[in-house]
Amino acid sequence: MGIDTSSYYPEVPSQNSDGYSLNRRGGGLFGDSGNNGTPQPERKPDPAPKPEPPHQNGDKDSAESPAEKAATIISNILSWVLVPLLMPVYGLMLAFGLSILDVAPMGMRVAFTLTVAGICVLIPMLLILLLKKFGLIDDIGLNGRKERLIPYLITAVCFGATGWFMAAKGAPCWLYMFFVGGAVATLVNTIVNFWWKISAHAAGIAGVVALLVEIEKKGSAQPELLFWLILTIGLSGLLGSARVWLGRHTVWQVLAGFAVGFCSVFFLS
Repeated sequence: MGIDTSSYYPEVPSQNSDGYSLNRRGGGLFGDSGNNGTPQPERKPDPAPKPEPPHQNGDKDSAESPAEKAATIISNILSWVLVPLLMPVYGLMLAFGLSILDVAPMGMRVAFTLTVAGICVLIPMLLILLLKKFGLIDDIGLNGRKERLIPYLITAVCFGATGWFMAAKGAPCWLYMFFVGGAVATLVNTIVNFWWKISAHAAGIAGVVALLVEIEKKGSAQPELLFWLILTIGLSGLLGSARVWLGRHTVWQVLAGFAVGFCSVFFLS
């Protein structure tokens, strides 16, 4: 469950040197399709196009179709709703509803959920805004790999602190290790991020999948858990596809992020 908005915040489609785009010749689903380092002959610039009549649209071929626009909108919505920072909150809500913790009174559920939201969502967001204000990062969306080091470390500390808090309050091992696993996944992503733009979105939702598996094994699961597990796995696929569609990651980066998030939670639990 390592947790991001693009990393930690979703990004609008852009053509930057750090990302990938389905519309860019040098980038594909699985990364740059290159010539194995073989230099290619320099291409001469095309002659200037002739001016078109006023009634013709010169951008017609490059404009998005309605279906593509809809896919972009849906991808951005998924990226925001399933932002990594929210995964600890979603995981705790699922744990209260689908495990032995279902007996907990509503007041306790609300108190713990708000506490987790404050530690895992509010604190990282405020600190990222401060980093932006002091010029330590240029974009709160963390679009560039070089801007993610401090926000990732802040998030890892917040997730680890949440795990300690839940353990101190007597939470089951599989629950507080869910948050510790999120911290570990974030640290792994931080290290990998020096060389490669691994998907934190995929890591985050994969941690929730692993939590549901652990509830099935150890948490006296409710009958509805199978439905939520299938739904979460389906959302994982949609979210990964959305990140690729927006040009934020390649398929390999999404798969690697999912593996890191799932393994960090599953094996630690």
